[in-house]
Amino acid sequence: MTMKSEDFEYAGFWVRLGASLIDTVLFILITMPLSYSIYGDRYFLSDDMFLGGWDVIISWLLPLVATVLFWVYRSATPGKMAFKLKVVNADTGESLSLGKSFLRYVAYYASAIPLCLGFLWVAFSGKKQGWHDKIANTVVVRSRKRGVEPVEFNKVTEQQELQG
Repeated sequence: MTMKSEDFEYAGFWVRLGASLIDTVLFILITMPLSYSIYGDRYFLSDDMFLGGWDVIISWLLPLVATVLFWVYRSATPGKMAFKLKVVNADTGESLSLGKSFLRYVAYYASAIPLCLGFLWVAFSGKKQGWHDKIANTVVVRSRKRGVEPVEFNKVTEQQELQG
């Protein structure tokens, strides 16, 4: 499928925030029960960054692998799919490679660490790119034609209906 640039627009801050919230809730719904089943109350009470090998796999590797695979094979995570957004190469509009997807994921940390300024940057960037997008040379786009039908009113008035 060839994407024509005139058919798309850059996805802005609020729609991307909504998509991220959906993804976050989905990850919590999957990872918390798994981690709790292994670590019990210690999972919620511990101040340790890592509780053990399973914690690293469930809380760190699983989200990385799932996100990267979604970007490679669907060009979007479930949250982005809900809003019909796509993450694509900024130069070509093509789906992301495995390497570019991994780089974008790792670059999330660069966006998050300084008070999430890299994510807020989306609101001020002309191409709506966060720091992670700039680092990986990606953009998030959505169709200009989002399937919304234009409003049309029947041109027959109530009075004409009574007469006719």
